[in-house]
Amino acid sequence: MEVTVVGVPFNSAGLTGGVARAPAALRRAGLVSGLARRLDVADAGDVGFDPPAPERSPTSGLLAEPALVSMVAGTRQAVAAVHQAGRFPLVVGGDCPVMLGALAATRDRHGGVGLLMLDGHEDAYPPRRSPTGEAADSELALALGLAEGLPDGLAALVPLLAPGQVGLLGPRDDATIAREGVASLRGVVPLWSDVELAVRGAAEVAAQAARDVAAAAPAWWLHVDLDVLATAELAAVDYPQPGGLRWWQLRQMTVAALAVPGCAGWTVAIYNPDLDPDGGQAARIAEYVAGAAARLAEPPDA
Repeated sequence: MEVTVVGVPFNSAGLTGGVARAPAALRRAGLVSGLARRLDVADAGDVGFDPPAPERSPTSGLLAEPALVSMVAGTRQAVAAVHQAGRFPLVVGGDCPVMLGALAATRDRHGGVGLLMLDGHEDAYPPRRSPTGEAADSELALALGLAEGLPDGLAALVPLLAPGQVGLLGPRDDATIAREGVASLRGVVPLWSDVELAVRGAAEVAAQAARDVAAAAPAWWLHVDLDVLATAELAAVDYPQPGGLRWWQLRQMTVAALAVPGCAGWTVAIYNPDLDPDGGQAARIAEYVAGAAARLAEPPDA
């Protein structure tokens, strides 16, 4: 499998620091060189987009809306170019809304798309109900078309997928969203919390969820939000919370998912280098990505 890395240095808080610095920090930590020891890898550089500003749209409720629209369009174009070249895109954020452009490019190419999402949060706030307005609170709601008042560049794009084309693994914010009066996606999309994954077997659930998503769409996308990990495993995230997965569980889940046919690409997001002054956590992320990506060198499971 030939892999192309696409960086998307986007922070939906409307800032140029924090998670926006992740692609550069992960490259410095050996992300690309680690992949190259196992796979044919190229680096396409970073997606460009309009400068962000921390201003919230009174219509959609989204923060940094023009930059978000521009980033989604740029990511869509970059992933489409990787697909056109016959390669596998590894999209490195930034934060979670970078997956929207990847989903759009995959749907463009295949006529439909599924999503296997590993995340510590459901990320399905209607943007107007989000406490922050960050699109990282709402990217799954946007992908499912569960948002109103969107600008033309997003309104014409969504919904990108149907609830039955989603598998959501690892969220543990149910008490928070209940306290804030926001509807959970449990019962809307197939969902397994971190506790349920531990009980049922994280790798086994990931494999079955990937198979279900693959059966529901002509191609599917893997999205990994690193805050699915416990804070003791990865502290360099903006919104830590109790619970979460261990590194070994995340690696097993990722490998199990990548073994399922039809995966059109992979997103890794939500690492804040500002919270990792010695770069040690960046090195751990690079090691995880390279180790799990080695599965791409093998044929998919039948």
